[in-house]
Amino acid sequence: MIDIYHLRHYVKAMSRARKSLALSLILALALISSGAWAAAGADVNPGETLDIKSLLVNGKTTVIDFYSPFCPPCVRLAPLMAKLAKKRPDLAIKKVDINRPGVDGIDWRSPVAQQYQIRQVPYFMIFNPQGQLVAQGSGATETVGGWLKEAGLLK
Repeated sequence: MIDIYHLRHYVKAMSRARKSLALSLILALALISSGAWAAAGADVNPGETLDIKSLLVNGKTTVIDFYSPFCPPCVRLAPLMAKLAKKRPDLAIKKVDINRPGVDGIDWRSPVAQQYQIRQVPYFMIFNPQGQLVAQGSGATETVGGWLKEAGLLK
């Protein structure tokens, strides 16, 4: 059972997340249209299973960013990842929404979350330029955090 303190904290967080989400969406749309940052693609159904190899960019380190629009850290991280993509042309950052349409909250039971055993978001998978998986989960999160720090996007 949730107490009133946690309920208030949750409501405040969701209110901030909605504002941040709107701003992030505007920024993301601008960056996507410029080609600096790419979602998985129009042919990928949110939350559905996918062939991760189809997202890899030959000759670039590819970061697969599994996220949910209901995850406040994911929403806050989105503009930073977009900036990282602009600063690091050797990286291809692909976003994969784990939520199926119409599901409110983080969709832990979505086919893609089950396929890749995603238990936390954001969740990263990093592939080298040859298409081999080099890091995932907490190791990949540490690597992405290091890249963000090196780029001056995190303290």
